[in-house]
Amino acid sequence: MGRSDALARVIKGAAQADRDSSDFDLNTRYKPPSGTKLCAAAVLLPFVEKPDGLRLILTKRSSALRHHPGQIAFPGGKVDKTDAGVQAAALREAEEEIGLARTNVEILAELPRHETVTGFSIQPVIGRVKSTFTPKPEMGEVEEVFSVPFDFLADPANYAVESIIWKGERRFFYTVPYGPYYIWGATARILRVLVGGMRA
Repeated sequence: MGRSDALARVIKGAAQADRDSSDFDLNTRYKPPSGTKLCAAAVLLPFVEKPDGLRLILTKRSSALRHHPGQIAFPGGKVDKTDAGVQAAALREAEEEIGLARTNVEILAELPRHETVTGFSIQPVIGRVKSTFTPKPEMGEVEEVFSVPFDFLADPANYAVESIIWKGERRFFYTVPYGPYYIWGATARILRVLVGGMRA
């Protein structure tokens, strides 16, 4: 299957997104402690071309998890010592979390890194799902696997900045809600970087 025009826009957006992002972008008053050591992580943005258009696969984390329960996320996690690199880590995690075989993914690009308030340096990796696959959520970690239309994510008008009180201060973050799914935080911020690149 050849690449769609929408997928070409994604690749172009990744190439033009030239600035790292972080959870501190909208919260300039808060800075991590000096000398904070970041943990390397990688996530996969798996795009799949459907008859009705390009879609991005996302996960809903289990509500039983200790960290970020019930949040919407890309498949991904920490980079292990046995991983050949960030791309290998993203592919391994996607295979473990949603049953997407690493051989069924064509790596297309990487986005700038994203630093989280929880101490991770995330490398987003963009991939194309080459053929049909049936998601197999990892029991105990992934509650649901779903997809969002690219056209929805590509529209800046669908993004908003919201806030909560966190550690006694108001914290601002990006959101891009879709149907019953409240996409926010690092996931929304990484997507907003991609959208910004497409409009550069």
